[in-house]
Amino acid sequence: MTMRWGAAVLPLALIWSVPAAAVPAGFKAKADALLANSFPADAPGAAVIVMDDGKIAYSAGRGLANVDTRRPITPDTVFRLGSITKQFTAAVILQLVEEGKLSLSDPLSKFLPDYPKPGAAATVAQLLNHTSGIQSYTGIPGWMSSDKPATAVTTDSLIAEFREKPDEFPAGTRFSYNNSGYVLLGAIIEKVSGKPWYVAVADRITKPLGLTTIRHGLDEPGISQMAAGYTDRDGKVAPARPIHMSVPHAAGALVGSVGDLAKWAKALHGGKVVKSETYQQMIARTRLSDGKEVDYAYGLSNGDVRGRRSIGHGGGIFGFSTASLYVPDEDVFVAVFANSDEPRSSPDMTAVKLAALAINDPYPSFARVEVPTAELEPLVGMYKLAEGERSVFLRDGKLFTRRTGGSDLEAIPAGQGRFFYANSLTWFTAARDASGKPVMTFYQNGAKTPEVSAWTGPIPAEAAAVEVPRATLERYAGNYQFGPAPLLVAFGTDGRLTVKLGSQNSIPIVPTSATEFRLEGVDARVTFHEKDGAVSHLTVDQGGSKRDAQRVAAN
Repeated sequence: MTMRWGAAVLPLALIWSVPAAAVPAGFKAKADALLANSFPADAPGAAVIVMDDGKIAYSAGRGLANVDTRRPITPDTVFRLGSITKQFTAAVILQLVEEGKLSLSDPLSKFLPDYPKPGAAATVAQLLNHTSGIQSYTGIPGWMSSDKPATAVTTDSLIAEFREKPDEFPAGTRFSYNNSGYVLLGAIIEKVSGKPWYVAVADRITKPLGLTTIRHGLDEPGISQMAAGYTDRDGKVAPARPIHMSVPHAAGALVGSVGDLAKWAKALHGGKVVKSETYQQMIARTRLSDGKEVDYAYGLSNGDVRGRRSIGHGGGIFGFSTASLYVPDEDVFVAVFANSDEPRSSPDMTAVKLAALAINDPYPSFARVEVPTAELEPLVGMYKLAEGERSVFLRDGKLFTRRTGGSDLEAIPAGQGRFFYANSLTWFTAARDASGKPVMTFYQNGAKTPEVSAWTGPIPAEAAAVEVPRATLERYAGNYQFGPAPLLVAFGTDGRLTVKLGSQNSIPIVPTSATEFRLEGVDARVTFHEKDGAVSHLTVDQGGSKRDAQRVAAN
């Protein structure tokens, strides 16, 4: 759907500056095309920057920073950084470690003596790498969907929101992304430095480095270049939900421009923020107590761009989505900031594609080719994976795949036995082995090393639907809390019961018993539970993982 906002599209919807750098020939034209295909010109959009060998190779803005005034996005536009804030918090902590003012092995109780056990024993390192087990306040059932995010907090009052909640697991045994951990790190900075966490960030990092736009989000009203934040509401652009910028705290309260984030990245990865050995700790993958490793480090995470290591972080906050990554072997940095929490294209995917273009190793691109249904029919069936299975089936003449625990995804034919997915880097080829059975070779997220899936047989029949009285279905309808996101069970326009997670589309659910339902088009099951004669919660079983969603009162 094309969205119109009254006035004509701005003639300068795309703005750029391209100083000389070592990106390949034709990079600017390809980057322009990618940006134009990723974000609209007449709606909320994005700012991007690409740095190569420490120089700006490309910077651009597309779309509107404010849809009412028609102010365009430029590389100087300021956005909420969201969880990109975490690397600044981590850097201050590590500077304090270098100065001998604290240790990564210090327990939380050293700084907050009255914090209850077992969370009190979590170390600074475990707060940094999300292995503390402490309850994340944004994951408390009903918290994010209440009016609390719009209410001002202090450090102490915010900690009070989660300090008495049971820990989710013993510290060090699991990784679970945790905003409470970074609030506590902010509190530690305040205890050790004697300053508000954001003042310490300013004094130690942003002012010395000349990062004039990176500051606390409470300053937003006085920032002339600040973008307005938007969301998608019933298919239309709407102002984002309000949030008081004290609430994201040291986990996500900073704002800034892509240009200043690029300067920060140059300083951080260039050894200007912490010592070399400390930096290596900051980017090292985390080892859990059982020896397994996870990609997250200290305020940064490890990834991959065309087989090359990348280091970065993204952010999501009401009205904004951000992404950033650094490819050390190529000395390439990319940031993409969007002023919508439901942008047309993911900033993460756009950033990865830009990085691949900058290192002259782009991801394959495909266009739809019409293929007769008869040529697709032999591919239908079940395929074995290293973990789980993948079903391949036809619907309305189109090919779909569904991985264990996943949703139905249209596999778009590109000709010559190749298929791709919309808004994804994943693609695959389909062929036959020596025995004539179908074999699919998948390149997950555009990886160069493929995953081969062999055909194992026909698709098993799904459980037959059963009749459930309307009165029973009405008892299940209502509001639930699924981790940090609200989950709504309601009746669709056709009278069928549906589930809707956060801002995602509603999905019909099909009863297979009086309490159990399968999601239509998703490999998942929902079971409703009662306590004391009332529906208390539901359980989502997806990909072998079961998670409960507690019923909550409507707001």
